[in-house]
Amino acid sequence: MDLEVAREYFLNKPGVIEERPFRMPVPVFKVGGKMVGFINIHEPERSSITIKYYKNRIDELRFIFKEIKPGYHMNKDNWNTVYLDGSIPEDFIKELIDISYRLVFDSLTQKKQKEILGE
Repeated sequence: MDLEVAREYFLNKPGVIEERPFRMPVPVFKVGGKMVGFINIHEPERSSITIKYYKNRIDELRFIFKEIKPGYHMNKDNWNTVYLDGSIPEDFIKELIDISYRLVFDSLTQKKQKEILGE
């Protein structure tokens, strides 16, 4: 998966917006004001994204995939950096983005969720 495909996938989620809140030009994707993920620029020669994952299963995922590491500059208990070098199938990366989105969306108030979904 290349970075533009990842970016478009994030942006196609309900309510997701792209911001650049840091001093460096890091694209950050948020829903309801909370971060879902971002595109890393700390290793320009190696594309990656950082996304949230289930706290109780995060170590298992990192054990299975050497391309998934603890989140760069993030809480290592909740965030992973996923390298997009082609070793992990694109469908699985999309599933990981879906999980990150769902974890963040579900943490929003019901009022905010309904607002995002246009209910």
